[in-house]
Formats: sequence, C-alpha cells, structure tokens
Amino acid sequence: MILFLFILILVAGAFLAWLSAVVNKELPRWIALLVLLFELTIAAGIWWQLDEAHRWSSSQWLYTFQQPWMPRFGISFSLAMDGLSLLMLVLTFFLGTLSVLVSWNEIKEKTGFFHFNLLFVLAGITGVFLTMDLFLFYFFWEVMLIPMYFLIGIWGHGNRVYAAFKFFIFTQAGGLLMLLSILGLYFVHAHNAGAYTFSYFDLLNTPMAVETGRWLMLGFLVAFIVKLPAVPFHTWLPDAHTEAPTAGSVVLAGLLLKTGAYGILRFVIPLFPEASHYFAPGVMLIGAIGILYGGKLAYAQTDFKRLVAYTSVSHMGFVLLGAFAFNALAYQGVVMQMITHGISTGALFMIAGSLYERLHTRELGKMGGLWPALPGMGVVTMIFVMASLGLPGLGNFVAEFLILAGSWQAQPWITALATVGLVIATIYSLRIMQKVFFGTSMREYKLPDLSIREGLMLIPLIAAIIWLGLYPQPVIDAVKPGIPLSFQTTTHHQQDVVIHPPK
Repeated sequence: MILFLFILILVAGAFLAWLSAVVNKELPRWIALLVLLFELTIAAGIWWQLDEAHRWSSSQWLYTFQQPWMPRFGISFSLAMDGLSLLMLVLTFFLGTLSVLVSWNEIKEKTGFFHFNLLFVLAGITGVFLTMDLFLFYFFWEVMLIPMYFLIGIWGHGNRVYAAFKFFIFTQAGGLLMLLSILGLYFVHAHNAGAYTFSYFDLLNTPMAVETGRWLMLGFLVAFIVKLPAVPFHTWLPDAHTEAPTAGSVVLAGLLLKTGAYGILRFVIPLFPEASHYFAPGVMLIGAIGILYGGKLAYAQTDFKRLVAYTSVSHMGFVLLGAFAFNALAYQGVVMQMITHGISTGALFMIAGSLYERLHTRELGKMGGLWPALPGMGVVTMIFVMASLGLPGLGNFVAEFLILAGSWQAQPWITALATVGLVIATIYSLRIMQKVFFGTSMREYKLPDLSIREGLMLIPLIAAIIWLGLYPQPVIDAVKPGIPLSFQTTTHHQQDVVIHPPK
C-alpha cells in the first residue's frame, strides 16, 4: 500500500491546503510543507534501507501494488517501484519541499489554490514514476499538465498566458501521439496473445512486425522528447520558465523534464528494443545537437531565467546521448544526470528568484558588481555555476563523464561532437558570474544577503551536489538491478561501476 499512499497523501494534502485557506492564508504553506517532508522522509528511509542483497538481486522491483480497475478493458491500478523509481521519488519530494519554501514570500494571492496545484502536479509526477499500467501512465501524464498550466498562467510574470498555452499545446500534442501508440500496442498484443491488457509486464516482448514496432516507438519517443525537451521541440521551455513563478520553474526543470527521460528509460527502450537500436544513431545525434545548440542559445540570452532555461536544453541532450548508447555506464550516467541536473538547475532558478525579489529585474545588463553586497549568495551561485559546467568533485561531472564514457563505445564521432558542449557550458556558466556578481556596478547596492529561509533552501542542495560528486555509489547501486540485460557489457569493470569516497 505504500506506493498507493505516496499518491493519495499528496492528493489529500492538495485538497486540504486549498480548503484551509478559508481559515488562514498561511495554513496552506504549512500543510504543503509538512506533507512533502513526510513523503520525503518515507522515500529517503526506503533508499537508506537498500542493502547489498538488492544490488545483486535477480528482481529489480522493491514494491508492487495491483488492483483491478476496469478488468473488461484490461486496465488495472498497477504500481511498482524499483531503484530508478525510488530515486525519482526522492528527487520529487526533495525539490517539492524546496518549492514550497521558495514560494513562501513570493506567492501572496490565492495561496490555497497555489499549493493545491503544486501538490497536485507532484501527485501526477509521482504517479508517472510509479505506474506500470500504460492507460494509468497516460492518465497521470495528463494530470501533470493542468496544474502546471494554472501555476504558470495565474502566478507567472508578464506574458504568462501565452507561455502557459504554449506549454500546454506542445505537451498535449506529444501526449496524444503517445496515446495512439499505447492503443496500437494494446491491439497488436491482443491480436497476438488473445487478451486485452495495458499491463507493462504483459506488453513487454510483444511480437510485432518490424515496421509496426518502429512506428509505435516513434509515438512514444516524440512525446518524451517534447517533454525532455530535445531540439527542435524545445521552444516551449524558455517561455514557460521565463514567465513561471520560481516554484513553477523549479518543478518544471527539476521534475517535469525528468518524466520525459524516465519514459525513455522505462518504456521506449524496453518495449521496443529493435526499433530503439534502429533509431539510436539518429537520436544520439539529436542529443549532441541539443547539447551544442542549447549551449549556444544560453550564452546569447540577456534574461537570467531564460539563460538557465536554455542550459536545461543543453544538459538534457546528454540524456538522449546516454540512453541510446545501450551500455551500463551510460545508463547509470543518465540517471545521475537526471538527479544532478534537477538539483543544480533548480538551485539556479531559486537564485534567480531571490535576485528578482531584491532587484526587481532579471536582465543581466542591469546587474553586475553584486558580490560586495551579496557575498553569501555569490558563493552559493558560484558552486552551482561550477556544477553546471561539470567541475570535478560535483555531481554533474560524474554524470557527464559516465555518459560520455558509455556513449564513446557506441558512437565515437557523435560523442566527440557532444564533448564540445563541455567547453560551451564553461563559457555560458562563467558568463553568469561575470554579468551578475563581477564587473562594474550600475549603482551602489544595499541589499540583504541570504536569509535564513534561503539558507534552508540552498544549503541542502549544496550538500546534495557535493555528496553526489564525491560519493555517487548509492545512486549507482540503486539503479543497478534495473539496467536492461541488453545494456550489460562484457567486462566486469563495466558491469560494476564502483566509485569510492575519497580517503
């Protein structure tokens, strides 16, 4: 029941937060915070208890839950958790908790409805990471869209309605393609097996014509790379990030984009292995182009949030590169990238929000020389800027190193092209520090440095990114049983990546 409760508690908390605003405007914040801290404690406790036996276990699943829902159509309320799902849940509740803190002073109107939407979008994301029924997966995929649409459209900035519509149309169009592919797979399996089912486990290894498999795989893939987002389906992301409230940007960058990456690892590659191998070089090339193109556009931006948004396009290119390299090194690197990108980019959006509260602008040209006034924030920003460019000792370096080492075995030339992205990342990351904290100041600032609330948000993120950079083994151990057999490499060294903490 623990899997069902993860979703149910968030939904119940969402309605309670909404209703409690009638009593007190401050109450929804506390309810949302307590609900997410409770969920985070449970998920982190499960991760903490993973032992050596799980690492070498023949079964990848830690918990399963199944109840018939519409048996006539083969639909069940099927949930399951493995190491990958568990890590994504810990990230969801961790960043969700920080999203409540970051919006504490920013959101002053309709606080009940805001926290209702925040908890509801997290419930949808949790459902996506847990469900093993493809009909239910599509249901949760759509559930994520509506509250995020409201978060951007109601509490966003300037051109928020346009950004919310663009986000909704792009992701809804991709979702409809996925629905067609789900129905296609449903009928192909029924034709071969004589039973209608949406069960993930039953649909694995469904025999089908090669051309059919490739078309169905493309429907799933397009939906996931729109959400990722990959070039050329990325144009909704900068607008959504620029106009969204800070909490919306953290959830969008840290969690919503990860549902696309998760869908590729969980559904595209296992359900359509032949088609995935067939399209792999092209998808890896799209990933490499995204790394370079996203980095170039990030450097060209003058709006702080828009710059960070384009870094997400670049970093998510590494996910496509590694996911279709088909080896254990790259797979583990992709999972690390999902987690470390969520932490570092989420932190940069929080910093952008904090600076906006003080300066009332996000234009880099109107900043500069802030280090003497905000030395604490300058140090914190420097850490996450260094993480973003892949400095050794921070989590993003481990992720990108594993991805490049794994993808080199599959496509050396594409990997060499993608490696140029590390140089571009250095350029746009250092530009943030130069434009915001160094250089000459347009005016003399007298601003408050990091507050206690901001410290409570950013210090856990610093600890997490350094810990993952120095000792990523718990993440690698958690996902090891779930690595597909086709990804397993021939040498023992590549099968068992062990990274020891420094002595």
